[in-house]
Amino acid sequence: MEEPALVRAAAIQMNSTEDRARNLATADRLVRAAAADGAALVVLPEKWSVLGTPEQLEAGAEPLDGPAIGWARATARELGVDLVAGSIVELRDDGTRANASVHVGPDGEVRAVYRKVHLFDVEVAGTVYRESAGERPGEELVTSALADGTPLGLAICFDLRFPELFRILALRGALVVALPSAFTLATTRDHWEVLVRARAIENQQFVVAPNQIGVHPPGNASGGRSLIVDPWGLVLATAPDEECHVVAELDLERQARIRAQLPALASRRPQAYAWPVEAAA
Repeated sequence: MEEPALVRAAAIQMNSTEDRARNLATADRLVRAAAADGAALVVLPEKWSVLGTPEQLEAGAEPLDGPAIGWARATARELGVDLVAGSIVELRDDGTRANASVHVGPDGEVRAVYRKVHLFDVEVAGTVYRESAGERPGEELVTSALADGTPLGLAICFDLRFPELFRILALRGALVVALPSAFTLATTRDHWEVLVRARAIENQQFVVAPNQIGVHPPGNASGGRSLIVDPWGLVLATAPDEECHVVAELDLERQARIRAQLPALASRRPQAYAWPVEAAA
C-alpha cells in the first residue's frame, strides 16, 4: 500500500495508579481528545491500565482478551484510529506475566503484540526497581504496520537504552517507533530527551514517546515530558506537566529526504562489526 506523505500522531500522558476504573476513564477521555484533534495514530504510556506496587501490578494483570485491550479494540474501531495500547501487565496462558504493548488497528483487530525484552532491574535515586521479580522478558522484536501501510516498530521504556533494538527495527523497515514509557522522575530529567532524540537521529525514524507523569503507588514518580521526535532529532511536540495529549504531523517525505541526503543507514558496513559475546559490567 502506498504510504501517505503525513501521519498525524498523538502521545498520551497519564498519571496511572492502582485504580483501574479511573485509569480507563482517563485513557478514554484523552484518546478521544487526540482523535478529535485529527490523530490517526495514538499511543498510550507504559502500564497505563494499572501502575502501582508489585502486589497491585500482579492483581491488575489481565489476558489480552481482558477489559483493557477490550476497551482499546472497541475504541480504535469506533474512532477509526491506530491505537498502540501503551503496555499492560499481561497474564499469559501459562500463568506468567509480561509487560506487553498491543497495536490495535482501526478495524479493532490486534495487529501486533510486543513483550518488553529489557526489564527494568535498576537502582535510581535510592529506589530499587525489580521488574523481573513479577514479569518475564519477551524474546523477540516486533514490527507492525499502520492501516495506511506505514511500518511501525514497538518498544517499551527501558528498551530506549538499547540502541541495537532500535537499529534492528529500522533495518526491518520501521519508519515510526512507538515507545510507551514510565521513565522515573530522575531519569526523565537527565536522560529522557537526550535518549529519545538520539534513537531518532541514529535510525532516521520518528519516535512517538508517551510517558507517565506524577506519583504512583508506593510513592514512585514519573517525569512526564512526553515527546514526538522527527528523524532529524527535532522535537515536534512536548507535553506539559499534566495529564494530556500532544499531537504532531509525521512528514514521511521529509524523512525520505533526510535518508537520501544523509544516508547513514545505507552506509552501514555490517561485515566490519564484531559483537563481543559479553559486555563488561
